[in-house]
Amino acid sequence: MKKALSLYELNQLVRETIELSMPDEYWVEAELSEVREVRGHCYMQLIQKDDRSNTPIAQASARCWKNTWMGIRPTFERITRQQMHAGLKVLLRVYPQFHEAYGFSWIVTDIDPTYTMGDMMRKRQEIIRTLKEEGVLDLQKSLTLPMFCQHIAVISSQNAAGYGDFVNQLENNEYHFRFQTRLFPAIMQGEQVEESIIKALDTIYALNHKRLNGDSDEAPFDCVVIIRGGGATADLSGFDTLALAENVANFPLPIITGIGHERDESILDMISHTRVKTPTAAAAFLISQLKMVYDHLNEMQQDIYSAISMRMEREQARINRLSNKMTILFSGVKSRQENILQHYTHRIASALDRFFIKERNRHERMEKMLRPYAEKKMISEGYRLQLLEQRIEAVNPEHILRRGYSITLHNGKALKDINTVKKGDQIETRLSNGTIHSIVE
Repeated sequence: MKKALSLYELNQLVRETIELSMPDEYWVEAELSEVREVRGHCYMQLIQKDDRSNTPIAQASARCWKNTWMGIRPTFERITRQQMHAGLKVLLRVYPQFHEAYGFSWIVTDIDPTYTMGDMMRKRQEIIRTLKEEGVLDLQKSLTLPMFCQHIAVISSQNAAGYGDFVNQLENNEYHFRFQTRLFPAIMQGEQVEESIIKALDTIYALNHKRLNGDSDEAPFDCVVIIRGGGATADLSGFDTLALAENVANFPLPIITGIGHERDESILDMISHTRVKTPTAAAAFLISQLKMVYDHLNEMQQDIYSAISMRMEREQARINRLSNKMTILFSGVKSRQENILQHYTHRIASALDRFFIKERNRHERMEKMLRPYAEKKMISEGYRLQLLEQRIEAVNPEHILRRGYSITLHNGKALKDINTVKKGDQIETRLSNGTIHSIVE
């Protein structure tokens, strides 16, 4: 029976072989497919892809121990202005290590940030070249901000201090301009930046489409503001992607970005309509735009007022000239018309005198004819009134009451039917010498 090695012995043999045959450190080019930090140590997954098919042709694990990583990371982030993340091309100095229990791994002793910088610049240039070839690099800048840019769609992290500063500055602006903002939350650092912002843009587009079509009572958005408050400069890598740049370039509303510092211009900044340094600078930009419109309207108002004043002065002068001419012309016309009026006045007065004399004579004749008839009519009507008074006196209720009868009233009217009253109603009984008030039981 052949003697077999234990797994530990076999692994120990592998370790010794590797240590003897590969005693040096090596510089290796690779792409990071995964990076994670655990208790200060950095664990990486390295990968190499085929240039034509982009399929992995090699992969390995790498580790950078805490004491080394604490020195490498700050230098790398300071030079590249971003954190280590999946997709980065890196140049690592490594040596092999095989552990009997944990297997093989490359141990990282150094990372060359200039290599990554070169690869990043190459990728940026490729993205910019692609955008130029597609003809979309300057599409956003061809858009025009609305004159009254007050309805703002904001893409930002919901809890970011920069978002709060942006809203507060708009709400408390010194000119008391009113802005309406709506937040569309998005992840603003890390690997999900691209997907998250594109999703927010899609939501804004769909909502704005409804508002433009009248399916919503709210006003359409005037522009989109993408802001990022706080965070390290090294977190800006998520804004340097082709898909995000294409979405922003083709978006129908002007997009204002305030995601970095003055010296850090991302591709998103480059492709946007307007790039400012910070969220507060984005708010200041919107306020200044509205202030320019306000000042322009004031200037136009003053120009209109001056033009109207000058026109009124000219018209007043013209009216004065015409008035002077009309006074002279009117004087002659007035004299002629006064003579005509005087002539007609005499004629009308004479005609009225003749009419009044004729009518007075006619009234006197009618009065003499009507007086006997009227006196006869008044005597006849006097006899008729006396007969009516006698009849009324004969049916006077007071006479009936004095003979022992009574009258019951309900609501001021004589009660003739007991069904017209109900329990609790008040009734009034009149006698010859008084009145009794009762309540129906």
